[in-house]
Amino acid sequence: METKPVKQPESTPAIFVDNRLFCMTVSEKIQETEPEIMSEKPKPIAAYDQPHQFEPLLPALNLDGLIEATRRVFEKSALLRASASPEARDALRAIVRSMNSYYSNSIEGQGTHPANIERALRHDFSEKPDVAMRQRVAVAHIEAEQELEHLVTTEAAALSSDFLLRAHASLYGRLSEEDRRTEDGRIVVPGELRKHDVSVGRHQPPTWQSVPLFLKRMDERYGQLKGVDAVLYTIASAHHRMAWTHPFEDGNGRAVRLQSHCALFPLSGGLWSPNRALARQRQRYYEMLDNADSARQGDLDGRGNLSQKMLWEWCRYFIELCEDQVTFMATMLDLPKLKDRIRAYVLVKGTTDGISEYREEAVFPLQTVATTGSVARGDFIRMTGLEERTARKVVSRFLADGLLKSDGHRSELSIGFPMSSLNILFPNLYPEAATAALE
Repeated sequence: METKPVKQPESTPAIFVDNRLFCMTVSEKIQETEPEIMSEKPKPIAAYDQPHQFEPLLPALNLDGLIEATRRVFEKSALLRASASPEARDALRAIVRSMNSYYSNSIEGQGTHPANIERALRHDFSEKPDVAMRQRVAVAHIEAEQELEHLVTTEAAALSSDFLLRAHASLYGRLSEEDRRTEDGRIVVPGELRKHDVSVGRHQPPTWQSVPLFLKRMDERYGQLKGVDAVLYTIASAHHRMAWTHPFEDGNGRAVRLQSHCALFPLSGGLWSPNRALARQRQRYYEMLDNADSARQGDLDGRGNLSQKMLWEWCRYFIELCEDQVTFMATMLDLPKLKDRIRAYVLVKGTTDGISEYREEAVFPLQTVATTGSVARGDFIRMTGLEERTARKVVSRFLADGLLKSDGHRSELSIGFPMSSLNILFPNLYPEAATAALE
């Protein structure tokens, strides 16, 4: 979403009018179905500079539905983290990082085709400057996410403002000054809080001098996270309130999504992420964030300055996306179905592309590596039942294509999921990877 610097106090009346009109629009919609909550209208705020102005930081009512959905996500995630082989889960995590990079940058209008991302990971960059820049941004996002995942200790720690600053610094610190230049010529400094006031669409974030106060208040509230029931609605709330505060010159959305992914990491194991769903519902994502910006709609809409009802709606939306993604990923790693898709991929590849190494005898050892774990090269060769020279050609071809991975000529073989295989091995997981790269 576009960020524009503003001067104070000249822009305040315009922002004041926008906010008031927006709140009236939301109020009118709510009044149609719940007229009783309009008994007391809050006074519009011209400039946010005190942390109490963005309360509540968490939903406080009607939590049973949110908690029930959260427990379902925990149960499904536990099963998912135990599925397939550890190597298969590692390979899937790499795909999720690539997807997160693609989707998060696409939300910001800087996406590049998955094939370009895969080439960039091999240090193969486009000769077109704009494409090459987006490739570098994509790789920086993947590397930052992997680094940040290793820093996660607890969900509460990942929701801290220090972690958000680290996420921003980890991403932008990997980019050159030119790649950090915004469209209007400003240079984004990694991990640095903004030094002027801005407007974001109809939203007026807090004054730049007060940003540390807002971050401190979030640390106090979200740092108390304990137990299972509150995990998802706390992460959802932090996602909105961090984005609402808009602490950085640019890159707020990317940094907040990195933070949310990492806060979910103890639960997800990196095997699923809401970013995929957020990007595929980009307009809805912005709409729900926008709604949660709303002022309180009456004396039955909480006691904070912002709407309790709309924060709850945002949390429900976020948790539903989490459940949808973990459910989808569970179908992708369902072992019998995964084995069937591996077989289909090998046979289709051999028949359609006429590659002799993709043959029936290679199916069983590939299935074994995917579902059980890495095996010695000699064991893989014996499982094919082929003459050794022929079997070695199969292994060499699979290694070259990324279907197998190995750290060296004598190291064990583990499963890989190259982009070209995803449309069969993991249908609908990353459909953009199967489209032609037109950039």
